[in-house]
Amino acid sequence: MNPGRPKRSLGQNFLRDPNTVRKIVAAMDLRFEDRVLEIGPGQGALTGLLSEACALVVALEKDRDLCLELKEKLPRAAVVNADALEFAWESLDSRPEIKIVGNLPYNVASPIIWEVVSRASSFALGVFMLQKEVAMRVCSRPGSRTYGGLSAWVQNFARAEYLFRVSPAVFYPRPKVESAVVRFYPLNHAGFVDRSKLAASIKMLFSKRRKQLGRILKGFESRDLAAWFVKWDLTPRSRPEEIPPEAFLDLSRVIFV
Repeated sequence: MNPGRPKRSLGQNFLRDPNTVRKIVAAMDLRFEDRVLEIGPGQGALTGLLSEACALVVALEKDRDLCLELKEKLPRAAVVNADALEFAWESLDSRPEIKIVGNLPYNVASPIIWEVVSRASSFALGVFMLQKEVAMRVCSRPGSRTYGGLSAWVQNFARAEYLFRVSPAVFYPRPKVESAVVRFYPLNHAGFVDRSKLAASIKMLFSKRRKQLGRILKGFESRDLAAWFVKWDLTPRSRPEEIPPEAFLDLSRVIFV
């Protein structure tokens, strides 16, 4: 088997453009003493430059064949055969200030972002290449057409910045959609959030996003809920896309006691 051949089953699109690589690394604001965790290094386009720019790079690669290739090609990097969706992101809290980066496969980018921002609370920053549509969603604010459940979830745990668009031409194989790079700064309170209650609130409301809040929340009426509407300048006629991210966290504490 040719380890350099993209595997469709893993959603592999290898980054090939040196200019894009340099822009991503620049967005990480690296110092030599920094430690970096890379998700999905692929053929090592980012890994090589990261290894030159900082003291330690740990790369999580699900593809066993690519792991073997990278270990030979980039001996300064610590390449680990691991699935980012199964990684213990809480373990990073014992290594504060680590920086995270990744050119994430389109088919798993949203769940990886969901897990990283909510389970790791003390990383310094994260820089990720995502499908442009997903990048716009995670950075969208209430009232925007692209604001949704992923937006509300991510922004409860991190400040999200849309950095720049990336053309399909810089990948092999060339994807059918555009990409974009986003940067996250953690809000450092993941350990104080009941993730299951917050997720339940977000999913319940956005599964009925066309309905008014009064109808969706019927059965949860209480003084606390009435106070929640006032606090966040909402009414029973408001709709889910009008709710600020922080208000979902507040709501989860009101309706799921």
